[in-house]
Amino acid sequence: MKKNFFRVLSVILCFAVLSTSFAFMSFAEETVVSTVPFRVHVAMNGDASSQRGFSWYTKSSTDSVVEIYGEDGQLVNATVTYEDVFEWEGNFCHKAVVSGLEAGKTYTYKVGDGETFSETGTFVTDNGDDSFDFIAVADVQAGNEERFEQGSKVLDAAFATMPTAEFYANLGDFTDDSTNEEWDWYDKHFGENNMSTTLVPIAGNHDGLGVAHWFNNMFSLDTSESVQVKDGVNYSFDYGNAHIAVLNTNDLLAISNAQLKWLKNDMNGTDKDWKIVLMHKSPYSLGKDAKWPDALYLQKSLAKTLDKCDVDIVFSGHDHMYLRTKALENNKVSEDGTVYVLAGTAGGKRYEIRSFLADHFLDTDFIAAMTVQKHGYANYWNGTDWSETKDTNVGGVFNCVSIKGGTLSVTAYVLADEPDADGNPVITVIDTYTLTKEVGQNEITFTGDNTTSELEYILSVVPSFLRLAAYAFGEWLPKFLIMVPDLLDVVINEGTF
Repeated sequence: MKKNFFRVLSVILCFAVLSTSFAFMSFAEETVVSTVPFRVHVAMNGDASSQRGFSWYTKSSTDSVVEIYGEDGQLVNATVTYEDVFEWEGNFCHKAVVSGLEAGKTYTYKVGDGETFSETGTFVTDNGDDSFDFIAVADVQAGNEERFEQGSKVLDAAFATMPTAEFYANLGDFTDDSTNEEWDWYDKHFGENNMSTTLVPIAGNHDGLGVAHWFNNMFSLDTSESVQVKDGVNYSFDYGNAHIAVLNTNDLLAISNAQLKWLKNDMNGTDKDWKIVLMHKSPYSLGKDAKWPDALYLQKSLAKTLDKCDVDIVFSGHDHMYLRTKALENNKVSEDGTVYVLAGTAGGKRYEIRSFLADHFLDTDFIAAMTVQKHGYANYWNGTDWSETKDTNVGGVFNCVSIKGGTLSVTAYVLADEPDADGNPVITVIDTYTLTKEVGQNEITFTGDNTTSELEYILSVVPSFLRLAAYAFGEWLPKFLIMVPDLLDVVINEGTF
């Protein structure tokens, strides 16, 4: 009897020990999972030769630690400034700025809480010379995991085509609805590339309008001169012999007077040879969004500011097609003007041509190159019309930009949706062009404070809306009404609006 009792007691104790062990293991596993960093980004933040912004998320509130290693594998004694950890949509956001880095160096890094870390990533700092490469993509705008995977393959192809790229710009609309699920899919498929380079993020309307603070909470950016951060961030940086400004075209539906003032001062405050602007909404397009007042407002109002600042080239997204204008000044073709590039979409959502926009909202004489993908074929500009098609032009678009002294060259590529018979990616050049200039000609004409106080921004809101309204009713509405017969014809016969 006594033996049976001890046997039963032994069994009970064994189960107790096992249960406790499993519970401990589950707790330990949950703790590790909750502290593992995800959505890790290294963003351009301040001086590109010595500084970067780091951001990541965790499932639980933990400490923030960034460790930087040099080319010799040794820990670098850099200065790290941390922001307070805060909760955002059920996760915890970490931000830091690392400064004191050396120019022209390759660094590795990891982020975490001091015990649990991310995988190791890499980035390079600007060496300050007049030769560098970068990549520009736009409008992944995926709403399901398959589309994110499709878009990530385009970025993979871009880095395979230009392995010398020192950073890449995402021209906005990272996701479709800016939800946790979509950002996690984005991280799953874009995370490897994001951890192996520096990102220059641009706020799209799907990243800012109606989803306040998502964009600024996703990246560690220099917001010191941003006119506001609720629906995006405007910022700028020097890289090599170029000055690059990032605009927020969600600002009061398009761009506020305050941001236009900032842009003018920012561009007049540099003597770099090349002046480049990155933004989401496009001033010049034949896509479905080009018929609305905000596009015309940018075409008229923003373009005037760019003309005054001698901006060389603008890259934008939003309208899910590829289009490059000739050099334009005062809304006319001019050798001394600005080239506008609608960079195409890296995603699978592509827009048809809205032919009713031609010569109403976009003078066809402005078009230097165009590729529009839809329904298994691709229209392209042959110099007189867009009725020509090429099946090889169907796919996701990426842009490779190379600057060497007084030469800036861009090549736009399409990655076909399907690989070849051997499973290899099919990459086709759809446009290539070169800008040249005499270097050392730009002068600094602005040296003041370029920050915008909250009061100054508030006071600019009403004038900004009045200016937009004046364009809407004074220029957009008459153009739209004149265009209505052509619009109705296309809607009836082609089913596009």
